[in-house]
Amino acid sequence: MPRFAANLTMMYNEHAFLERFAAAAKDGFKGVEFLFPYEHAAAELHTRLQDNGLTQALFNAPPGDWAGGERGIASLPGREDEFKRSVATGLEYAQVLGNRKLHVMAGLIQPQQDRARHRAVYLDNLAYAAAQAAAHGITIVIEPINTRDIPGFFLNRQDEAQAICAEVGCDNLQVQFDLYHCQIVEGDLAVKLKRDMLRPQAGIGHIQIAGVPERHEPDIGEINYPYLFELIDTLGYQGWVGCEYRPRADTSAGLGWLKPWL
Repeated sequence: MPRFAANLTMMYNEHAFLERFAAAAKDGFKGVEFLFPYEHAAAELHTRLQDNGLTQALFNAPPGDWAGGERGIASLPGREDEFKRSVATGLEYAQVLGNRKLHVMAGLIQPQQDRARHRAVYLDNLAYAAAQAAAHGITIVIEPINTRDIPGFFLNRQDEAQAICAEVGCDNLQVQFDLYHCQIVEGDLAVKLKRDMLRPQAGIGHIQIAGVPERHEPDIGEINYPYLFELIDTLGYQGWVGCEYRPRADTSAGLGWLKPWL
């Protein structure tokens, strides 16, 4: 049975952030994820996890100037030192919160910029991040994101992400497979899950879900999630499935889709 983690950045916005842990646990979640923890002390977040019997599944390394529109720095030439500091900060939090996966966002590229140069920087940075993370037993994950939600995002396709992981060649570098993003860019979700879950190298390190096209609950829209949940089980996936969606209304009231899987 898939293990679902509530995304506390998108879900439970009826509550202040630190109160979302208890709300998720009350609804039956055993794991949580969120975009960024850095506005709060790691010790405070650890306490919230412990008090509510929750496991931290994932969060993102610092992404650059998020408020200013940046969406990661891993592929940005000239930002290598900042990237190294962001990895160090992410790993410091992960060691306190206990998650074994850390997502590093690729960043944006403009049409006139040199994609080959960005890719070379990306590969070097990923090799560095994976080496640093390996010392702590942590896996770095990279995520293809659709360019409707984030125009100009560097990494968009699952096969490209798998190829990058294979080229870097680190055992603790994997792909974060967001079914919402993949459906928008590529579709053919079941075939890609089968292809990538069973790869001898890289593979899928984390899964996320949301309804398509509005990014609401996974029982709304064009994806047959019950079929995919069964497939994920059949393929032997042992990781967390992050619920990275925006509830249509009250979060708890919209969790009817989850009850058969608890």
